[in-house]
Amino acid sequence: MDVSDIVDRTCPTVDPETRVGTLRSTFEAEHDGVIVTENGDPSGVVTPREFVRSHVDDDATARTVSRPVPTVDRTTDVREVARLLVENRTPIVPVTRDSQIRGSVTRDGLLSAVVDDLDVLAVDDLHTPEVVAIGEDATLGEALNRLREEGVSRLPVVEDDGRLAGIVTTTDVMGFVVRDAHAPSAGSRDSGDQRLLDLPVSDAMSRPAATTTPDSSVADAVAEMLEQGYDGLVVSPADDDLPVGVLTKTDVLRALTYTETDRLDVQITNVDLLQSTTRERVAERIESIAGKYREMTVEHVHLRLQRHEEERRGRPLVRCSARMWTDKEQAAGTGEAYGGDDAVSLALDTLERNVIEMKGRRTDGEVHEAPTVDYRDR
Repeated sequence: MDVSDIVDRTCPTVDPETRVGTLRSTFEAEHDGVIVTENGDPSGVVTPREFVRSHVDDDATARTVSRPVPTVDRTTDVREVARLLVENRTPIVPVTRDSQIRGSVTRDGLLSAVVDDLDVLAVDDLHTPEVVAIGEDATLGEALNRLREEGVSRLPVVEDDGRLAGIVTTTDVMGFVVRDAHAPSAGSRDSGDQRLLDLPVSDAMSRPAATTTPDSSVADAVAEMLEQGYDGLVVSPADDDLPVGVLTKTDVLRALTYTETDRLDVQITNVDLLQSTTRERVAERIESIAGKYREMTVEHVHLRLQRHEEERRGRPLVRCSARMWTDKEQAAGTGEAYGGDDAVSLALDTLERNVIEMKGRRTDGEVHEAPTVDYRDR
């Protein structure tokens, strides 16, 4: 199936010199992203994520905040587009013909086209079991930092006993800051920003948080996300409000890329942070790891690389999160090092220890991610 029937021709496009203040109002209209074009040729996209990473002045231009993404054409396969959306962490990719913009394919448009085919999957098959959460008494600034550090778009907000109180998302934070930062007030803009960041996260969070259960169908969960405009749902048992995971649109897109070929399916987000490590080398290492658990079949592997600002001898500090989906359980591992190759190596080391622990367990249970290995002097 190609994407010819799901090309969206209504996606907003802007000139590279468009002010950021204008872009903010575009996102308030609930667009997933904006395509930046020069003479009809797409040069990048701007999404709400760019505004959460750091303070961006309204007088900055689209050129300074946009980031490049690959383009596709009308004949590109749906699985390939899903892979591009996941690996480039973007909700939108431009569709071109003869290097000219002809529309876009959005994450929501693709999911809408396949939602009816997802009823064979349960939420428990795809959701991310590790919950990155924040306490109800945290400040908006702490929530913003957590979103940046973890590279996620939503944080369940929990009470002191760990039970779900609400959820705060990238969109919530951006909307709150945009709305209040322009409200009439005394003092400088910087002091106003600081006052906003000191407010409790409960001022910006949504409550109650939208949830789904582990045994719900993925089709029902995606249908609710699309209908309500959610990017994800907190997963909790039907009889309990203790969060056990999160299911996002990205989790579902990732499942669409799974193949039935003999080649191990490996996805790498932010692959440009690698120097010599390739998908093939990662696949070989994963197959070696899986061999330690002889009766386990690996279905899919995803590595997510995240660059930090810190550097040493010209090499950036990189965090790698590795996750492996199998016919038994999910396994995960993380690692941090200077340079993407070393970060991947450390993450796979922790993943291997996790698999060995899985092998040693006689009964099914929750797979806990091994501690982050942080060898910054490596």
